[in-house]
Amino acid sequence: MLLVAVAAVRISSRSGLPSLLVYLGIGVLMGQDGIAKIQFSDTELTQIIGYAALVVILAEGGLGTKWKEIKPSLPAASTLALFGVAVSVGVTASAAHYLVGLDWRQALIIGAVVSSTDAAAVFSVLRRLPLPARVTGTLEAESGFNDAPVVILVVAFSTAGPVAHWYVLLGEILLELAIGAAIGLAVGWLGAWGLRHVALPASGLYPIAVLAIAVTAYAAGALAHGSGFLAVYLAAMLLGNAKLPHWPATRGFAEGVGWIAQIGMFVLLGLLVSPHTLGSDFWPALVIGLALTLVARPLSVLLSLVPFRVPWQEQALMSWAGLRGAVPIILATIPMVNGVTGSRHIFNIVFVLVVVFTLVQGPTLPWLARLLKLGDGAEAADLGIESAPLERLRGHLLSFAIPEGSRMHGVEVGELRLPAGAGVTLVVRDGKSFVPTPTTVLRRGDELLVVTTDPVRDAAEQRLRAVAQGGKLAGWLGTGGAGTGR
Repeated sequence: MLLVAVAAVRISSRSGLPSLLVYLGIGVLMGQDGIAKIQFSDTELTQIIGYAALVVILAEGGLGTKWKEIKPSLPAASTLALFGVAVSVGVTASAAHYLVGLDWRQALIIGAVVSSTDAAAVFSVLRRLPLPARVTGTLEAESGFNDAPVVILVVAFSTAGPVAHWYVLLGEILLELAIGAAIGLAVGWLGAWGLRHVALPASGLYPIAVLAIAVTAYAAGALAHGSGFLAVYLAAMLLGNAKLPHWPATRGFAEGVGWIAQIGMFVLLGLLVSPHTLGSDFWPALVIGLALTLVARPLSVLLSLVPFRVPWQEQALMSWAGLRGAVPIILATIPMVNGVTGSRHIFNIVFVLVVVFTLVQGPTLPWLARLLKLGDGAEAADLGIESAPLERLRGHLLSFAIPEGSRMHGVEVGELRLPAGAGVTLVVRDGKSFVPTPTTVLRRGDELLVVTTDPVRDAAEQRLRAVAQGGKLAGWLGTGGAGTGR
């Protein structure tokens, strides 16, 4: 199953579908109505494994989040994760009650469950799209932040007895977020400091230590009655921006573990579903999904972003990019575990909603971005720079390929104007490598190796990205850093 799931990533990447749909399909095929006839109905085990997988996915997402990119988007993302969720829950619950006929408790549970954007779906889809940094930064941060308030709401609505007043729920949400944020930042800072000052005997231990620190942040946040999900995301983000030793190996390890977590979680959720029971829930799911996608999500984005003066094109894309995935399905197991009346009905509606609307939204995001003229070539040609530390020499080796559409095409090596202490040492072109001269003209498809000293590593990377977006006149035209020397 693992090999089939890995091979299926190729299919999902070519079609533009989030891989979660493929993994859910594998689980359904292996389930009681599929070819393997596996009988599985343990919702409590599914919830536990789902939470564990979500912790790993959030950790991997945090490690790959660049602080400089999301910092300007934090106020907007925080507003979407709090106020936007409240708007979405209210509108969706009203639709579920008045249009589908669910009682208010069931309607509120569904409204809360589907109001969370899924981190795994957002990370997997948006990082392949050439979108402006403000859009991707806002959506990524929102998906990392909004799990916490939604979990609190779902648990509150699924608990026997009367639902607490709205101001009590708001106070609980703010308190848990504050505790989780404080613990996540503290654990992340201490973990980064420790890894920089403690020399481990093997490079393979660093990735394990980084992931263990991130999981520790979740555990500490949960034990302190705070938001463990927010804690793990913030701790991982701090670790990911801390310039730790052996970072490429750590990043690759975290990505691999994140894929395993996604595969296991989605396949297990597919096993839990009984397709023959979904027929009667299709139309309620479609009605609630349309209300969520066409009314609740756009309204929450519009009202949340009013203070930030975000262009309407970006608001439209953010409205359509509110992807749902495994998180709503996992949260739908909470009322099942708590024995809420009609909880299987709720689970089926959520499952159908997630599958149908992910099938619609995921592949159409690139088309909508082009229609709104948000997928500009400079962003698409951003460089995927890898850094390998040359610790004993106090240097770094940067490697990257010049993509199609990059304005670095046609630039001479000397015109890169890298800072003193950095230089292009090797160019690989058409399978052949050579040492360039200052007049060597770079071409699309070239692979470059750049050696930098430790103090100018960030400046060199910033300069390379600036030239990739602005060409040889970058800096003079206001594109990125201007560089020094050369």
